[in-house]
Amino acid sequence: MNLEEKIMTEMKEAMKARNEAALRGLRAIKAEILKAKTEPGADGQISSDSELKMLQKMIKQRKDALEIFQQQHRIDLAKKETEEIAIIEKFLPEQLSDSELREILTKIIKETGASSPADMGKVMGAATKQLAGRSDGKSIAAALKELLGK
Repeated sequence: MNLEEKIMTEMKEAMKARNEAALRGLRAIKAEILKAKTEPGADGQISSDSELKMLQKMIKQRKDALEIFQQQHRIDLAKKETEEIAIIEKFLPEQLSDSELREILTKIIKETGASSPADMGKVMGAATKQLAGRSDGKSIAAALKELLGK
């Protein structure tokens, strides 16, 4: 079952349960899927890699908005963003913990032969490919800075 089919199934369940928060998040995902499928060169199909990137982008956008709403003390809007993040995260692979992330990054650093912060770009490229969907770029970059800065 691909992502679009999962979303449609979840939407039906959310409608039956009258779960507005879930329905809002699922509709947002469906809209992004439709947008991706109609882009030039998409040929009406989306790869699983593109689906992961799309979901991660949606979560990043909502986390950025959440941060702004919290700064402006807009608890009502912050709550909506938090609910949507939870719905979108259900469709991503399980995220890595900090210790798991550091362990994997340490192996990648050894494989690439990186030794200083100047080698960060080389390691970052390999890490983002290997950890796609399991960790966001911001977390990877922060952990790499710490590991290479020693």
